[in-house]
Amino acid sequence: MTATTLRPVDWDAFSAALEGIEIIRDAAQVAKLSKDYYTYSPILVEQLQDKVGEVVVKPTSEAEVLRVAQVCVQQRIPLTVRGAGTGNYGQCIPLQGGVILDLSKMQAVKWIRPGIACVEAGVKLAALDKQTRETGWELRMVPSTYRTATVGGFIGGGSGGIGSISYGQLRDRGNLLAVRVVTMEDEPRVIELRGDDVQKVNHAYGTNGIITELEVPLGPAYPWAELIVAFDDFMTAARFGQVLGEADGLIKKLICICADPVPGYFAALKSAIPSGSHVALVMIAEPCLEPFGELVKEMGGQICYHKSAQEAGKGTMLLEFTWNHTTLHARSVDPTLTYLQTLFPYDPNLALLEEMYHHFGDEAMMHLEFIRVHGRVVPAALQIVRYSTAERLCEIIHYHEEKGAFIANPHTYILEDGGRKTVDPVQLAFKEAMDPYGLLNPGKMKAWELRDRS
Repeated sequence: MTATTLRPVDWDAFSAALEGIEIIRDAAQVAKLSKDYYTYSPILVEQLQDKVGEVVVKPTSEAEVLRVAQVCVQQRIPLTVRGAGTGNYGQCIPLQGGVILDLSKMQAVKWIRPGIACVEAGVKLAALDKQTRETGWELRMVPSTYRTATVGGFIGGGSGGIGSISYGQLRDRGNLLAVRVVTMEDEPRVIELRGDDVQKVNHAYGTNGIITELEVPLGPAYPWAELIVAFDDFMTAARFGQVLGEADGLIKKLICICADPVPGYFAALKSAIPSGSHVALVMIAEPCLEPFGELVKEMGGQICYHKSAQEAGKGTMLLEFTWNHTTLHARSVDPTLTYLQTLFPYDPNLALLEEMYHHFGDEAMMHLEFIRVHGRVVPAALQIVRYSTAERLCEIIHYHEEKGAFIANPHTYILEDGGRKTVDPVQLAFKEAMDPYGLLNPGKMKAWELRDRS
């Protein structure tokens, strides 16, 4: 039996079976907790706007998660896991109703040791980072939703972020050390995955197990200065990002390049940025500021904004204008805008990037985040797109792909159609063993759906 052959649920009986665990049945609250930031995509809005769960369950412990899993398996109820709902592709939106399992109350930090922390899935990244920094360590990478996103949600639905210029992406070996997972078998159990086995559930949208606890690696904590460097020419700004990324002696956490007119969407920064400028938003370790200043001078940039590490801890953080917060700020001005996610091939000359910049102009406004991929610095673009039609959006995507750029499509909720492009046999095999009835976040894993129809 699969999640598509469900019988009606007696929600009163369901609630009685889970007495002592918080259950939300108010329709307005359930609808709110059924959504994420899928509205960034006009394609997903059409597909997901009417999708909601039927109840929300908010456990406070792994033992309570086991109880919820048991009841859902017994009654064949779909279950969709939710963190803070800060994803952008409908990762936590239930396609077949059922239970929303909100893990935001599981906020225990189990322990912190040099270079590693063990936490429950609902711990917020900013709260954890504050604790680890007191011991001289910090999270290796965080999303721009750093203040609100949870550790479990980031692992389940994210891929990288601020810090990826030094540590690569979440799926790189060593960026997730261990997880505890609750299964959806006839007799749900807790299993522990360590080492490479963590990839069975890493960035799987909660389709094949409920992550309850994680061990995450930490990096040395630095005092991060926040700076904006203005340039008259976009490609000079882009090459500055490449050179800074490859400057091994300069310790950095963020290299974000925004082409004009993107900086114009940053209302809180407008007074600092010269009109018409192309900018680099960066986080640099304070001991490196002098040599960083020499690089800026060498490449003809102008530092127009500078917060010390002490100042950066107050008010809005510069990282909240980068990654998908760049899209958020642009859409707050013009809600018709959408975005793409592009990985350009390694090329210190940035030839393909330059071609795309000139080819699309303001239709796909350039926004780059430099990251490390297999030891090399490459630009990942989150271009802000002036949306016209779904057909035109597909044309833009296909043009990039034909020229050799990789598109991680943000306009699909299917796991394999986004960044993967191929079926992951390891994750499918794990789902077959851990979720035999296909109850976890059904409809998101193409490999399972195809298997189920064969």
